Amino acid sequence: MATTFCRWLRPGLGLILVLSFNSAAASAQTELNLPHNAPVGEPAATARVIVKFKQDTALLRKHALSATAGASKTRDALTARANALGARLGMRLRAGRALDAHTQVVSTGNISGTALAARLGAEADVEYAVVDQRRAHFALPNDPLFAQGQPINGSKGGPSVGQWYLHAPSAEITSGINAIGAWDMTTGSPDIVVAVLDTGVRPEHPDLANRLLSGYDMISDEPTANDGDGREADASDPGDWVTASEAGNWSSPFYLCNVEDSSWHGTKTASLIGAASNNGKGMAGVAGGVRLLPMRVLGKCGGYDSDIIAGMNWAAGLPVPGMPSNPTPARVINMSLGGGGACPWSYLDALDTIMAMQNPAVIVAAAGNSSGQAVGSPANCPGVIGVAGLRHIGTKVGFSDLGPEISISAPGGNCVNEAYDSPCLYPIIAATNAGLTRPEASSYTDSFNASVGTSFSAPLVSGAVALMLSVQPSLTPAEVKAALQNSARPFPSSGAGSEVRSCHASNGSEQLECYCTTSTCGAGMLDAAAAITAVMPTRSVVEFYNTDLDHYFITADATEAAAIDNGSAGPGWIRTGNSFNSGGNASVCRFYGSQSPGPNSHFYTADAGECAYLKHLQANTPATEKRWNFEGLGFTSTPPLGITCPAGTQPVYRAYNNGFTLGIDSNHRITSNIAAIQEVVMRGWDNEGVVMCAPI
Repeated sequence: MATTFCRWLRPGLGLILVLSFNSAAASAQTELNLPHNAPVGEPAATARVIVKFKQDTALLRKHALSATAGASKTRDALTARANALGARLGMRLRAGRALDAHTQVVSTGNISGTALAARLGAEADVEYAVVDQRRAHFALPNDPLFAQGQPINGSKGGPSVGQWYLHAPSAEITSGINAIGAWDMTTGSPDIVVAVLDTGVRPEHPDLANRLLSGYDMISDEPTANDGDGREADASDPGDWVTASEAGNWSSPFYLCNVEDSSWHGTKTASLIGAASNNGKGMAGVAGGVRLLPMRVLGKCGGYDSDIIAGMNWAAGLPVPGMPSNPTPARVINMSLGGGGACPWSYLDALDTIMAMQNPAVIVAAAGNSSGQAVGSPANCPGVIGVAGLRHIGTKVGFSDLGPEISISAPGGNCVNEAYDSPCLYPIIAATNAGLTRPEASSYTDSFNASVGTSFSAPLVSGAVALMLSVQPSLTPAEVKAALQNSARPFPSSGAGSEVRSCHASNGSEQLECYCTTSTCGAGMLDAAAAITAVMPTRSVVEFYNTDLDHYFITADATEAAAIDNGSAGPGWIRTGNSFNSGGNASVCRFYGSQSPGPNSHFYTADAGECAYLKHLQANTPATEKRWNFEGLGFTSTPPLGITCPAGTQPVYRAYNNGFTLGIDSNHRITSNIAAIQEVVMRGWDNEGVVMCAPI
């Protein structure tokens, strides 16, 4: 049976918007009408409220929390605060966990959460009080699944397009994020940590083993945690299944929750960000070189805002009372979770604190999956990069929500085909577990156990952000967002059929596939390679000359230049004194001609077509023959406009010694010094003109 994207909670706990979709028999239903959330009443049995005290209040001074206090002292202070508030209101308040030194959870019975929040908010020493709602998950390497899914055998296998969403855009795959182009520049630095706030992970999965930091389980409610305890330093996912008997029993903590098998949602999102790549097995992650910090904030029937916010704080490196400090603060926080409604004060407060840090984390969140309704929270919070979902052809996928709060869009998976039991054609391949309830064998999603949803759009963006920070760690969240948006590819406006219209602002009705606009789906389609190119630091491109080989060579790598100076590249290399600056909107491809049989030198081009042609020749030329071998991207520059350069740049020229025709090693000289070019042309070299434009 196909699952739905929304589910009702027992009254009093708000709504859960499931931001992913996982079906044993994926079909076109994944793009049809999905139920929309509507408000429900609250009974008097459940009231959990997040309360923040004003900093100058006597109650806070009397029962202060220290960042270094142990669990026992922290619990005593929280209990004393709750007791004092309860005495004022004439009720017994139970103390919950702290989010920070000024904020904690309190709970009680015989009153609704809304009513309790209103009474607490009226107290003179309370800054705000909000209901603690439940939220839930929305719903070129040699890795074999990158190119093509497993062969279809019965009800397993596929898709034939493999990890299509990581490829460069093409006529068939318009929304590919071009991770391949990004990997030419970086696969991610281990200095960059990405926190995955989700259901936890299965650490034994072969694509996540040795990729994970220890992380933390932030779930304070034991039934929700489903592992026999509360907060602990174990972020492994025990499963989040809900049985029919649990959902149907009015005395169960999961009364009216959605009946479902374990989602293994955190394992899926973590793998999309940072699965081990180029290891000859499984799948590839967007940023296989970064480190992953699993933060378990969702369990059975979702998770509470208080645990999610505490997880955000701890992941970012902020102190959380009663917990040890985080030794590896995250620079990126992925939140493939959320619910309906405006951004709560509790999230606004946490985001303000995180953004005020010296090296604040970039926070990425999924838009939601209620068929084109208004984007949910926390994706609609200021400072968060909200991500909508695209079909393979670049239109908004039917289930994705939208709105002006969206920053950018990325593939969310879609099936296209109409038959109920037919394999999904364009799902998102992700790491998962085969267990229906408790963990069993590691596995991957496919065309029949399909993963689609904005839950999987967000980690693609988080992975791209991690790559951006890998090449430029000093970027602020605002700079990251600007670079993502400025480098995004424009949405298509045709090609999906005559019945498809432009997306419009949410009006309460469903809105399925539509042509995205910048006011509904963000600035455009994610282009990971272009985003990294946009933030590559400016470097000096230095020229060397070898007196023994009569070869010229350039490099923008300061470490490589120092090694040449030290003689590590062999004798005869000296600096010519010529240099120009890197920087621009295009990547410069670097090739090397093998020494045997030749051409034994390097070649650089900022022309994307020339780069692609040489890569094609390499793929179709045996290694025993003369060919250029792609080494990666040397730096960035700006292609010329014919023979001229844009304002603020200077021309960089290229000359060729015509070595292939003369039967000697081919060599190119690339410099902004026109006199140097004229000197070699006088010696018989071919003047190839202006090939790039360097910033002045």
